[in-house]
Amino acid sequence: MLVLAGPYSRRQFPYHRLSGPTMGRQVPMACDRSPVAGGRSPTSFPNPVGDGLLQFAGRWHITAAISNCPVFLSMKDKMKSSIATISFTPEGHLAMEAIFPLPEECKKVELLFQKSGQAGHYTSTENQQKTDLRVMDTDYKHYAIVYTLRDRGQEPSTTLQLYTREPDVSPQFLQKFKALFHTVGLTEDMLAILPQSDQCTKALA
Repeated sequence: MLVLAGPYSRRQFPYHRLSGPTMGRQVPMACDRSPVAGGRSPTSFPNPVGDGLLQFAGRWHITAAISNCPVFLSMKDKMKSSIATISFTPEGHLAMEAIFPLPEECKKVELLFQKSGQAGHYTSTENQQKTDLRVMDTDYKHYAIVYTLRDRGQEPSTTLQLYTREPDVSPQFLQKFKALFHTVGLTEDMLAILPQSDQCTKALA
């Protein structure tokens, strides 16, 4: 998904190529439109990220995802956990390197999101698609909940992902995740708890 993230788990999804610095890289896109109405962009964060945003950098495991994307919904039972590595440019933009376990290979993706005027909010307009990424909640050390809205001029798709520093997802963080996804119009039947996979660990070395 990303994504991300990304950044959401996007393995086995249709691919398209990005332009600009990522030209030539095939990026799996979860979907371009949503069958569900009522999703909305979050306007306030329960735990806002501010000056400590750089603490958000580093490696994260994507251990749960939820989306109203039709492709995501058709594939969610086959998905496995993926890994995203976050860094920041000198200008404050968010760079994401994600790796997704596919049946035949590990797919590596690089994405760049431009900072906005609000802490924890980033945007991208690659490939004629507007992507809105927000860090909804995080304690930096253990978990983060990342919201993504994709819009190509049609009905948008909404995705939430649970990032954890450890590959295991704790019931405590999963409960936080479940409490938030209802606020953006998503429902329990759209949820995927992503099992661990060490398939791509060596590719990160």
